[in-house]
This record gives sequence, C-alpha cells and structure tokens, in this order.
Amino acid sequence: MQKVTRIFILLFISVSFLSFITVNKEKINWISVAQLNEMYYSNPKPIVIDVYTDWCGWCKKMDKTTYEDNKLVAYVNEHYYAVRFNAESQEELQFNKKTYSYNAARRSNALADYLLFGQLEFPTTVFLPTIDAQPAPLAGYMKAKEMEAPLKYFGDGEYKNQTFTEYNKKMKGKW
Repeated sequence: MQKVTRIFILLFISVSFLSFITVNKEKINWISVAQLNEMYYSNPKPIVIDVYTDWCGWCKKMDKTTYEDNKLVAYVNEHYYAVRFNAESQEELQFNKKTYSYNAARRSNALADYLLFGQLEFPTTVFLPTIDAQPAPLAGYMKAKEMEAPLKYFGDGEYKNQTFTEYNKKMKGKW
C-alpha cells in the first residue's frame, strides 16, 4: 500500500510540474496598415488582411481557431504580410499611397469599403498578391482547411498562371 501511495504522489507531482510548463506556440505576425506601408515597398510580398470588428463573434472565433492552426500560421508567416484591420477604425489611414478616413454615415473606415467593395460583412479575409492589385475578399468564418487553397494560390504565385477555379480543382489539401 505504501508503494502505491508513493507512486500516486510521484505521479501527482509530475503532472503538477508539467502543467506549469507553457508550450511556445507560434502565432501569426500581425501588423497594422501603417506597418505594412513601411515594410512592403522595401520587401514586397503578398498581403492577407483580416477585416474584423470588435463586436463580431465570428471574428473572435476565427481568431481562436483558424488563426491558431499551426500549419496556417507557419505558412502565413513565411509567405505573407498579415494585417489585422478593424473596419470601424476612425483613424485616417494611408494604404498604397492613398488616404482613407472614417465614414460616419456608413460607420466604417473608407479602407474597409475599398477592400470589401462596399459589402461590409465580418469577418472577411482579403488577399492581395501585390499592394496595388484588386482586392480578393472572402467573406465569412473560414476554417484553416478552407483557407489553404486561397492562401497557397496567392502565396505561391499560382494566380499568375491559372484561375482560382482551375487551381482549386487540382490542389490537394494538406491541412
């Protein structure tokens, strides 16, 4: 009986010790629109923009699930500038050498209107192969496996050779 008690005590101490060890999980290197302006012109690469609002429940869910996926995080950090943008920001913003201001009538920043073609739905993920390209917005909550194809389409430069439909038919997901 004394041997069993010692084993339980040792097991309890081990589990307690392991519970205090934090896992160093990689996170997406989110930047602001202002930081993008500074970084892009010296080192161009594709841009992914998470357009959200503070009140959006699906935006928060996407932050806690999709944007925590290890494979997605690693891919985005390697291939993209990842920008978080609050569509209701009242700041005056510079993007691609243009100024965007808050529009009180629409209760959104004009940059959100530009990126989303006026269709303010949240969350929306916007893909830009270059800063001056036409935005490619995908509205709604998406799981990591649903984001793999568009991320790789723009991140790997496949948009130069084929349509997304052609690419998506051939692509074999790994996430």
